[in-house]
Amino acid sequence: MSEPTPESTEPAHDPEVLQLASKVFDLARHGDTDTLAAYVDAGVPVNLTNDKGDSLVMLAAYHGHVAAVAALLERGADPNRTNDRGQTPLAGAAFKGEAEVLRLLLAHGADPAAGSPSAIDTARMFDRQDMLELFGAQ
Repeated sequence: MSEPTPESTEPAHDPEVLQLASKVFDLARHGDTDTLAAYVDAGVPVNLTNDKGDSLVMLAAYHGHVAAVAALLERGADPNRTNDRGQTPLAGAAFKGEAEVLRLLLAHGADPAAGSPSAIDTARMFDRQDMLELFGAQ
């Protein structure tokens, strides 16, 4: 019979750290820009991802929170970071039709051809000519 595995002392397994991470993801989802920015400024990694690989900028972009996306990008968030399903923040914003978020991500170097499906693929799927023009695609 094997011995029980001791609880990990890694910060990622600390209930308080997990609770804080959950709170920060909710801030991104709900667009609480000032509080989110304060946590990042205090040391929360700007490219923190959840159990699905969704980054803070992915959650803010998908939910259409322009100010939160801007705050994260200004603090170094990667606009091309894919989640575990290969999706980028730009593709998430394209799926939701968030034009202002799309322009902001593009201005910060987001690649419309990155990911699977890419933002270009998403725009084509929904026959969004306006997005395809924004992406420089046909």
